Amino acid sequence: MELAALDLAALPLTHRAVVPAAYLDDMGHMNVMWYTHLFSGGTGGLYELIGLTRAYWAAHQAGSFALEQHLRYLKEVRVGQQVTIRSRVLGRSAKRIHLMHFMTLDDAARIAATCETVATHVDLTIRRSSPWPEAIAAAIDRLLAEHARLPWVAPVCGAMKA
Repeated sequence: MELAALDLAALPLTHRAVVPAAYLDDMGHMNVMWYTHLFSGGTGGLYELIGLTRAYWAAHQAGSFALEQHLRYLKEVRVGQQVTIRSRVLGRSAKRIHLMHFMTLDDAARIAATCETVATHVDLTIRRSSPWPEAIAAAIDRLLAEHARLPWVAPVCGAMKA
């Protein structure tokens, strides 16, 4: 299935931003480092949905580390454009989550970029991967089941899994 044909409306909106002039590079479009920044905002929004909040991180001395990412740049993003990040959970293991973000240009309803990520839950007292707590794992599983019912297969790179 072509990316343009994907119906992202069922995915949670996890971040939205307007591209400021400071994000531009010498080519006059958004520099690649800002895609990572905006997709990070999407991860934060998705984490909020499953209970991984600042309060959770502080109370449990926990965190999350990105382990692997695959970005695809599909359309130019320019100054003043509003972008929306929608996120899909693709898989989970005892300690990891596999997810994908879709960045759309709001003025054209086109996918500008995707970011596929594998991240891990971390015990910050020892700075090592640790299992998802039961409540968080259950929240991830709820989203995973919901997203698995979508009528389209996520356009993954094929090299990553939780």
